[in-house]
Amino acid sequence: MQNTKKLVAYFSCSGVTARVAHALAQVAGADLFEIKPSVPYTAADLNWMDKTSRSTIEMNDKSSRPAIAERVANMDDYSVVFVGFPIWWYVAPRIIETFLESYDFSGKTVVPFCTSGGSGVGKTDEILRKLCPPSVNWKPCKRLSAAASREELSNWLASLNLQ
Repeated sequence: MQNTKKLVAYFSCSGVTARVAHALAQVAGADLFEIKPSVPYTAADLNWMDKTSRSTIEMNDKSSRPAIAERVANMDDYSVVFVGFPIWWYVAPRIIETFLESYDFSGKTVVPFCTSGGSGVGKTDEILRKLCPPSVNWKPCKRLSAAASREELSNWLASLNLQ
């Protein structure tokens, strides 16, 4: 019988994505893992209007891969991995690329989801999908509201046909 253990891995600076990730993990019966940078972001780092801020520099450098503080010890145990993040500059933050490149997702289902103050998912799927092996069952990135209800999350999960 195929392993159907699920993980919700998420990156959040303001707490919005964290709230959605926690709710999703409850609805999906999944474990949680916070993708924490080795060097935490400060408010100044996140000032997107400052061209010299850390986040601006990272997002302008496609090869930037911010280090992650901890690893998922038992990634092989999961067959479904939800990956959550805020949208930065119309795509996922570079730390999500670090995360996807840090594990072998062969044969797993990867389900990206994001939160955003207003922008859409842009080219997020196109960029992130390329970082995974062809055998990954990639689901389209879903933009979720900060106030996503349990019902909305349940309906989305049902639409994914993960069983």
